Amino acid sequence: MRGLTRGAFTLIGVAVAGFLIWFGASALPGQGDATLGEFWWAAALIAAAGLAMALSQLLGGWTKWGRPRISGNVFLLGFLPALIVGGWAVVAAEPGDHWLGSHVRDWSDDIGLEGLVGDLAKAWPALAFGVGLVLGLTLDTSGPRTAPVETAAGVPEAETAVRDVEPADQPVAVREGGTTQPDASPRSGAPPREE
Repeated sequence: MRGLTRGAFTLIGVAVAGFLIWFGASALPGQGDATLGEFWWAAALIAAAGLAMALSQLLGGWTKWGRPRISGNVFLLGFLPALIVGGWAVVAAEPGDHWLGSHVRDWSDDIGLEGLVGDLAKAWPALAFGVGLVLGLTLDTSGPRTAPVETAAGVPEAETAVRDVEPADQPVAVREGGTTQPDASPRSGAPPREE
């Protein structure tokens, strides 16, 4: 059943992401440069498509059916570098001679990365999608919380598991003659083993 749910949510995620990509691409003009608003609208919708794909896996039960939480390590080590590098290239792809895009292109030239940033800027829709996807991957679930089950004696089950050791796992005392004797009889009521 879990695979069916995950498959259905993946299909929904693909449909939502496809719609967002189409809607974002339709904002861009067929010929000529996009305006600043058209460019950023398309970039935001394409990034939202990546986020939709990641959320479809989370909502589909991909990770333990628990309550969603942000993973700090994935956010710091995964998302922030992706946002910096991907965002830098998306901003560099900004059409026209607007303040932010022109400054990022100038800074890229100053540090000797103009060629690399220029090549990456050609793929700005893929980078926007990737940044949204990585943002969604920062979410994880910890699994549902369960209360400890108590035994008839009122002791939590985890504590009784330590005391209920199988007879084969009990310590054995070795006497001088080389014969072994179990330290205590098993708790299950069975007679002690004779060897």
